[in-house]
Amino acid sequence: MAATSAPYGDLTTQGASTNIAWHHASVDRAARAQQRGHRSAILWFTGLSGSGKSTLANAVNAALFERGLACYVLDGDNIRHGLCKDLGFSDADREENIRRIGEVSKLFLDAGVVVLTAFVSPFKADRDRARALVANGDFIEIHCAADLAVCEQRDTKGLYAKARAGEIKEFTGISSPYEAPEQPELRVDTGRQSLEQSVEQVLTHLGAAGIIPQAG
Repeated sequence: MAATSAPYGDLTTQGASTNIAWHHASVDRAARAQQRGHRSAILWFTGLSGSGKSTLANAVNAALFERGLACYVLDGDNIRHGLCKDLGFSDADREENIRRIGEVSKLFLDAGVVVLTAFVSPFKADRDRARALVANGDFIEIHCAADLAVCEQRDTKGLYAKARAGEIKEFTGISSPYEAPEQPELRVDTGRQSLEQSVEQVLTHLGAAGIIPQAG
């Protein structure tokens, strides 16, 4: 029996799912931006463990919230407690982890939220795939640049020591590579400058890019 057309588009096959159609929301992203007075965007913080991704993402999130903007942080450890609890740290699992985060971030973008992701996301190809999900200007790659030695000094969990002792396999920066962004929208020297300076650098970029209102 032939499939009939769905009210909101033709039925299609996507991956393992069949007979599904994309449903358009009654309130779109543009309407949310007009109501809230700011654009939505994906702020993709990437860097070695200990480079300050989560600290900076949460500090920027707090600053945005204080200005009354809709924002939310997706943190690497928190995501692995739920959405990605079935994944390990093999290359394939890292790829799937970032694929899921990219899709979730896209939903936040459509909901009119400035979503801040704090993940090592060590492979350029995975970050590029996340970027390709959205339009130009919606994906802001922020490289939290800190030398490996600085990251090891900051390591309160002792993860680097365990990795060097062979207790943790495939640890980024030690036994698994980190592919630093070649042309990120923003490079923040989190290894040298203060948190306040880093937050201001991000906010200034967002204002200049027209994502948030510039401070008066």
